[in-house]
Amino acid sequence: MSASQNGIVRVAIAGQGRSGYGIHAACLRRMTDRFAIVAAADQLEERRQEAAREFGARVYGDWTELLADGAFDLFVNALPTPLHGPATRAALEAGKHVLCEKPMAATLADFDAMVDTAARQRRLLAPFQNNRHQPFFEKIQEVLQSGVLGRPLYIRSTWARFARRWDWQTLQENMGGSLLNTGPHALDQALVLFGRQSEPRVFCRMDCRNPFGADAEDHCTVTLYDPDRQAPQIDILISAYVAYPQGERYNIAGTCGGLSGGESQLTWRYFDPAKAPKQTMWNWSVDRQYPREELPWVEAQWTLDRQPDGPVSGYTLRSLPSGPRRIYENVHAVLTAGAPLEITLDQVRRQIAILEECHRQNPLPRRAAAVAG
Repeated sequence: MSASQNGIVRVAIAGQGRSGYGIHAACLRRMTDRFAIVAAADQLEERRQEAAREFGARVYGDWTELLADGAFDLFVNALPTPLHGPATRAALEAGKHVLCEKPMAATLADFDAMVDTAARQRRLLAPFQNNRHQPFFEKIQEVLQSGVLGRPLYIRSTWARFARRWDWQTLQENMGGSLLNTGPHALDQALVLFGRQSEPRVFCRMDCRNPFGADAEDHCTVTLYDPDRQAPQIDILISAYVAYPQGERYNIAGTCGGLSGGESQLTWRYFDPAKAPKQTMWNWSVDRQYPREELPWVEAQWTLDRQPDGPVSGYTLRSLPSGPRRIYENVHAVLTAGAPLEITLDQVRRQIAILEECHRQNPLPRRAAAVAG
């Protein structure tokens, strides 16, 4: 799946907004040994001029014009969410490799159509989940895999703050809302922690209390659970109405300890069951007391010990530039050396299934209906 003869992948970025400029272009400009931004599209003239001036890129007012150009290898789809499906399929049909922003789709039917197109055209379709490779999340996985916390039973994940919004991502017609905006980050991590032993059952509740007339949800809770209790229960809070912090980003409860923390610091405590006091079940309470013991707790801590190499992004999570860089490193290796994708389409398909089920459980009224009422 070679993309170029000299090892430099020519990139066209569709969209120069928060993601296209602030994440993708910012990352690629620091990887000139592997990528060259040769084209960009945006509806705003000032953004096109900026791309031409800063990247030396050919610029277009519409992504369809960019595709007609054709002189590039990788199409980065950083367009508004409703265009993730149509533009990705069109780029694949045009013979281009595609890296697509989240959410890749709102339904499995749309997602599968993108995957089928990529397979038929024999082109790479890569998901962009830039918080999978965040240092703190990789450390969480390391601690869990070590087994010191025992069997994880419950995980709480909080992606919330108090923040009023009035932009395009607050409207259902634009595939807006907290779940499709922030949810792909939270669910991507949650599914890694849930594991592959079973598919999660989903319980979700959404609400929209936007004071500016928007109709997409701005408060959402999602519970993932396994009826057979082989996987941990995971509760996710995504909300624009949390004035006081609801604990750390993650709180994990295991049979031998727990972990708490977020992007900059993690702490965890655990005990070795082999070193714990031996106990015998009571038939009745002894001396009218509850059972008490002193466990041999061990405490540990991880702290982010380096400064970000480039701009930090994120709305509810402080997302370091190492995440996008790792994705682009992998994409380059796939295109030039035949390496496998690290974040797979199958993994993202599980996420899309949950997104679709959450919306099925919560049919919120659309803005037009609200106005008519």
